[in-house]
Amino acid sequence: MDTTKPFEIPADMRKFAEQSMEQARKAFDNFVTAAQQAMSDLEGRAQTARSGAIDVSGRAMTFAERNMAASFEFAQNLVRARTAEDVLRLQTEYVKAQIQALNEQTKELAEATAKVAKDTTQPRS
Repeated sequence: MDTTKPFEIPADMRKFAEQSMEQARKAFDNFVTAAQQAMSDLEGRAQTARSGAIDVSGRAMTFAERNMAASFEFAQNLVRARTAEDVLRLQTEYVKAQIQALNEQTKELAEATAKVAKDTTQPRS
């Protein structure tokens, strides 16, 4: 004959344990959902930044190509110059054109970079 008393958990204690487990499960589910949302948001921001960087890099490369073409054209015109006045005129025109081009290029790159920064940091919906 077994005289040991069976182990029993009081009903209140069992109810408390079940409620605690349910709360823990809900908290964990909420944590996982928030973590997944954060990762999704981070991936979206990274893609936006990457696309923006590609755009800015492409523009910079285009500007470099244009500037080199202008330099080669200037050098070619210098070779054809017949007088010191021609050289001075060509030099003045080239410098003015390059200053204007560099100002425009700098402005365009600054605007593009600012747009990338804004798009990357905007809250996601």
